[in-house]
Amino acid sequence: MKGPLFYSKILLFGEYGIIKDSKGLSIPYNFFKGALKKDENPSKEAIKSNGYLKEFVSYLEHIQIEEPQLVTFDFENLKNDVNVGMYFDSSIPQGYGIGSSGALVAAIYDKYANDKITVLENLTREKLLRLKTIFGKMESFFHGKSSGLDPLNSYLSLPILINSQENIESTSIPSQNQEGKGAVFLLDSGSTGETAPMVQLFMEKMKHEGFRHMLKDQFIKHTDACVEDFINGNVKSLFGNLKQLSHVVLDNFKPMIPAKFHQLWKQGIDSNDYYLKLCGSGGGGYILGFTQDIEKAKNVLKDYNLEVVYNF
Repeated sequence: MKGPLFYSKILLFGEYGIIKDSKGLSIPYNFFKGALKKDENPSKEAIKSNGYLKEFVSYLEHIQIEEPQLVTFDFENLKNDVNVGMYFDSSIPQGYGIGSSGALVAAIYDKYANDKITVLENLTREKLLRLKTIFGKMESFFHGKSSGLDPLNSYLSLPILINSQENIESTSIPSQNQEGKGAVFLLDSGSTGETAPMVQLFMEKMKHEGFRHMLKDQFIKHTDACVEDFINGNVKSLFGNLKQLSHVVLDNFKPMIPAKFHQLWKQGIDSNDYYLKLCGSGGGGYILGFTQDIEKAKNVLKDYNLEVVYNF
């Protein structure tokens, strides 16, 4: 048995800001994927994943008891499948900010939810918000608190525009220009990041008035502008706003940036060869980069593992 594939995602813009109603833009990233599977001779990883699934099933039973009007599952089949060793076979690295738990949540909902909202129907704003709420509840098992956006992206496999917490829509982004010199890329920090402690740190910072002002007047302002520029293909304006955003993050989100990347981050801003930003909650995993000249950026960053995600 092998179920349908669910892909990783990249939140291009909106990390932390969407907690406070900034805009956000999330795109599927098909390089990494996962599917529900059963094997005759499971590997060590498969057995470990199956153990997680058992815990997850207990958690989903609690959700159904507490909020039966929100979502119900076909537990008979789900439990049978888990008891005979079903696991989530995934190439999505965990703790890298690209939605490993989101893909798993999407796969379970797709196969076992009753009366599920499907990708084929007319996805009204109400339906998208309902899905996001369901997925947020489900994914909270992994992160303590989840917006539900990662599973939503994985489930729909469409770019999602977040206008605010209560206003999301599927959107289109400019087609990739494979000949283009500009690119979005991922840099491997070489270590994993944990979402929950990073979000906790952010919430602590939010208690300070100065940080709240910075978030509203600078971080959210530049994030919103980047989203608009990216969707509308305004490359020149995009890079102006990206530089500002990269600066704001370096100045105010240092703990979320792995220490060995502080200098590299600043070097990008000073040279204009590339701009870095957080990919997900930070603390490790991938770092997101933008450049107007990918060959130049590759050369400058040749000591790092760089993966191109999008060309323009």
